[in-house]
Amino acid sequence: MAEENNDTLRSIRRSMRLARIMSIIYWVVIIGSAVGAYYLIQPYIESITGLYGGAKNTAGNLSGSVESIKELLNSL
Repeated sequence: MAEENNDTLRSIRRSMRLARIMSIIYWVVIIGSAVGAYYLIQPYIESITGLYGGAKNTAGNLSGSVESIKELLNSL
């Protein structure tokens, strides 16, 4: 009876260890993919924010002239 209980407890302990390792791997993959996705998308985000900043600055400096409107359209 004691040997059977010992085998059962070892099996439970092994299962818990495996579950913990799989959980750690799961979160490493989730966080790693989020960081990787940001790394790949970062140039696009920076270009969009730069475009928005340029359009915002150009729109703030508009004096009603046609040339200013052309500059704004070219920056977009």
